[in-house]
Amino acid sequence: MKQLIIILILLTALPSIAQQSITLEECYNLVTTNYPLAKQSKLLNTQNKLEAAVISTSQLPQISLDAYATYLSDVIEFPAAMSAVEPLNNDQYRATVSVNQLIYNGGATGASLDLKSAQLKTKQKQVEVSLYQLKQQINQLYFSILLAQESKLLLNAKQTQLQAKLKEIQSGIKYGAVLPSSDKVLQAELLKIDQQFKELESNKLTLIQSLSSLISLQLNSSTLFQNSLVETQLQTDLTRPELELFQLKKEEIENSESVLSKQNTPKLLGFATGGYGNPGLNMLDNSFQTFYTVGVKLNWKVFDWNSNKKQRESLLINKDIIDNETEIFKLNTNIELNKQQKEIDKTEAFITSDLEIINLRKEVLKSADSQLKNGVITSSAYITELTNLYEDENTLVKHKIQLQLAKSNYNIIKGQ
Repeated sequence: MKQLIIILILLTALPSIAQQSITLEECYNLVTTNYPLAKQSKLLNTQNKLEAAVISTSQLPQISLDAYATYLSDVIEFPAAMSAVEPLNNDQYRATVSVNQLIYNGGATGASLDLKSAQLKTKQKQVEVSLYQLKQQINQLYFSILLAQESKLLLNAKQTQLQAKLKEIQSGIKYGAVLPSSDKVLQAELLKIDQQFKELESNKLTLIQSLSSLISLQLNSSTLFQNSLVETQLQTDLTRPELELFQLKKEEIENSESVLSKQNTPKLLGFATGGYGNPGLNMLDNSFQTFYTVGVKLNWKVFDWNSNKKQRESLLINKDIIDNETEIFKLNTNIELNKQQKEIDKTEAFITSDLEIINLRKEVLKSADSQLKNGVITSSAYITELTNLYEDENTLVKHKIQLQLAKSNYNIIKGQ
C-alpha cells in the first residue's frame, strides 16, 4: 500500500517536474548562439585564415615555368670574314624555370596581415552588433507572452469566482430566495470567458512560435516563462557593442594607413632562372643547351605624383567620419534612454494608482455580493462590478509587465 501511495505521488508530481521553463536571460543567450547570423563569425574566421595564408605566400619562393617555340622571318647575318660561323636558325626553342624570392619589402607583408586581422575583428563585431539588436525584439515577444500568461491566471480566477457564484444562485433559485433565470446571466458570462481563454491561448501560441524561431528552441503553450524582476542601474557610461565597433573601424583605418605607408618602400628580390633551349645564352651556338642566371633585383617606386599621400589623407577623413558617427550614436542613444526612463517613471505612477483603484473595486464588489444574495440587485449588476474589478486587475498586470519591458529595454539600450 505504501509503495502504491509513493507511485501515485510521483505520477502527480511528474507533470510539474517535466514542465519546461525559460528565462529572459536564457533567451538572450540562445539568440546569440543559435540565430543563423551567429554562424557568420566562424565563416569569417575561416575566410580570414585563407586570405592571410595567401598574403604570407609572398614571403615564399615564387616558381614559374615558361616554354615557347618561335620562327623568325629574319636572323642576324655574319660578314663574309666570319663565314666559318654557322648562321642562326630561324626556328628557336626555349623552356625555363624561374625562382623569385622576396628578401625585403619594408614590412609590407606584416602590415597586410595586421590589416586582415583588424578587418576580421571589425566584421565579427558587426555580427555581434546585429545579434545584440535582436534583444529588443526578444523583449517585445517575451513580455507579450508574460502578459498573456498573467492575463490567463486572472481570467481563471474570475471564472472560478463566477462558477462558485453560479452554484450559490442556483441554490437560491431552488429554495425561492433568488429570482428565476438569475443564473442565465452568469452562465452567459462563463461562456464569454471560454471564448476569451481561446483567444488568449491563440495569441500566446503565435508569440511563442515567433520566439521559438528566433532562439531556435522548441517551446510550446505549456512552457513556463519566468517573470523575474528586472533591475536597472542608472549610470552615465554606455557599454554598447556599437561603440567597440566604431573603435575597431578606426583601428582598421590605422592598419590601412600602415599598409599604404609601406607601398613605396624599396623591395629587394633574389632570382634564379634555369633553362634548356636552342640557342642558349650563347647565341652563336646553334644547338640545344642548358643555361642559368642568378641575381638580385631592387624595385623602388621613387615618385607617384603624391598618390600615396592623398590616399592616406583620405583615410584620415574616414577617421573623422567615424568620430562623427560615434557622437551621433551616443546622442541618439541618450535620447532613447531618457524616453525609457520617462516610461519607467510614468508606469510606476500608474501602478500605484492601479493598486488604489483595485482596493476600491474590491469594496464595491463585496457590497454587490451581499446585495445579490439579498436580492437587492440583479446578476447583471453583480457581473458588471466583477468585470470592472477584473479589468482593473488586468490593467495592473499590464502596467507591471510594461514596467518590466521598459526596464529591460533601458538595459539593452544602455548596453548592460
